[in-house]
Amino acid sequence: MRALRIAVAVETLSLTVLLVNLFTVHVEGVASLVGPLHGGAYLAVIACTVLVPGSASTGARWLAWIPVIGGLLAVRRLGPATSRS
Repeated sequence: MRALRIAVAVETLSLTVLLVNLFTVHVEGVASLVGPLHGGAYLAVIACTVLVPGSASTGARWLAWIPVIGGLLAVRRLGPATSRS
């Protein structure tokens, strides 16, 4: 569960950096570096969600596939009960 939370944080932060870069200075180097990081974090969110026990019964596995907010929704769906185990 900890790895999932870290992946969600990286995905959210990298998306924020990409959007700020897009709407302000639009430096192509930033997009070239952060874009693949964001994609990797998105895939890590999906993989970590699949590995969390109980994610299938809560529907979190399907939520993780939603771009942008899927990881946040999956963490919320898994809730504090899963983080204790």
